[in-house]
Amino acid sequence: MSALSRLNYTDREGRTHRIDLSPDSPRLTVGRSPRSGVPLTSDDEVSRLHAVIECVDTQWTILDDGLSRNGTFVNGDRIAGRRRLRDGDCVRIGRTALTYREFGGGEDEATQLAADRPSVRSLTETQRSLLAALCRPYKQSSAFVHPASNQEIAKELYLSVDAVKTHLRALFAKFDVEQLPQNQKRVRLAELALHSGIVNRRDL
Repeated sequence: MSALSRLNYTDREGRTHRIDLSPDSPRLTVGRSPRSGVPLTSDDEVSRLHAVIECVDTQWTILDDGLSRNGTFVNGDRIAGRRRLRDGDCVRIGRTALTYREFGGGEDEATQLAADRPSVRSLTETQRSLLAALCRPYKQSSAFVHPASNQEIAKELYLSVDAVKTHLRALFAKFDVEQLPQNQKRVRLAELALHSGIVNRRDL
């Protein structure tokens, strides 16, 4: 049985959009043009034709083959060419963050990981504060923002840098991002914290 797939995003005016993806319409353009399948008309960092969402052999992918000026990011990584989308992936296009979700169908590794991610109740108060501090730069809603540094977090929370590193290691383990390259762990942790709702815009 095929899974139902969907893209969720909030536009610059604060309106929530949900776009159901169907193999019956296997190709959607993403861009600033109002005729796009995913029209991001109010985001001036989005190119008129920015990227393409396409179903390939039952798997949804995103393609940016040099179409855009500012690039397309999946979980903080700028993509070159095509990338398969997995449940919970954050796609950042311009200043807009889109979340890809799958519902139903057979359980795969990505779906299991999403189910096992921490909740607000499973984190300590210090861990929640640290995640909020880590995500603070994302308040600017820019595609080129980086998470806060250890020094910035330590200063905000009145902790030592070593204490911040210790808490981050624990959070990397909780969110199952330990296996990622060092320069990707912080970005992925911030994206997961934001898009799981553990850190929301009011916290930033």
